[in-house]
Amino acid sequence: MKYEAVEQAKQFLLDKMGTEPEIAVVMGSGLSAVDEILIGSTRINYSSIPNFPVPHVAGHRGQVVHGKANGMTVLVFEGRVHYYEGYSMEEVTFCSRVIGRLGAKALILTNASGAINPDFKRGQLMLIADHINLMAASPLRGANEERWGPRFVDQTEVYDRALREKLKRAAEHSGLHVKEGVYAAMAGPSYETPAEIRFLRTIGADCVGMSTVPEAVVARHMGLRVAGISMLANLAAGTTGQPINHEEVLEMAAQMNADLGMLLLRFFETYEQ
Repeated sequence: MKYEAVEQAKQFLLDKMGTEPEIAVVMGSGLSAVDEILIGSTRINYSSIPNFPVPHVAGHRGQVVHGKANGMTVLVFEGRVHYYEGYSMEEVTFCSRVIGRLGAKALILTNASGAINPDFKRGQLMLIADHINLMAASPLRGANEERWGPRFVDQTEVYDRALREKLKRAAEHSGLHVKEGVYAAMAGPSYETPAEIRFLRTIGADCVGMSTVPEAVVARHMGLRVAGISMLANLAAGTTGQPINHEEVLEMAAQMNADLGMLLLRFFETYEQ
């Protein structure tokens, strides 16, 4: 990934926004709870941003929205590109690079995922405490750009504990019962087999998805504080005896938009830098 390409996208967005964002949010499949949390929002299509990759998967709008929440400038990316679409890891994490260069201090990553933990239910929100990368690729592979971050990045606490506590308190104020667990990232696009789900459960995964981890790793490389929220839109393969359908995943994610929007709204209302 060229440093100059990221700088071009960054400058384009800064010119449109007029100010640096304090926090950025990336919305996953079927998620669009933006208008509920931002005041005076303005949308920009990904296709108009220099060098910015455009998603082609259903449920990803491909728009960036900026506005105010609790007096802070917040930038929300509606949709992401995926490794399974044929994009490189550099393209998958381009958004995280731009966010880091925009001056944001924190990044909230959201996704729709499948519940593995038998104590978790479809329709719940899970705060990501840690992850397992099984995508067989690292977004930091290759020559390191020292202007972005160090060659070797500590991963002891990818998901910021303080941000997670703020999200927990926001959930309590919203009357939401959130779970906390480990997110496993698979390359996709096929859903996992029952045997793979048994393996993931054995190694400590609570849910599984096809995104988020590369973005989180790169965000930490850029020095951002990271939080992750998984919408448990389906029960993983082999747990129900029923096949998994992407349209049903999107339908459940859409139904959960209100909960996610309420959580983020309360989070921003009580957020202190």
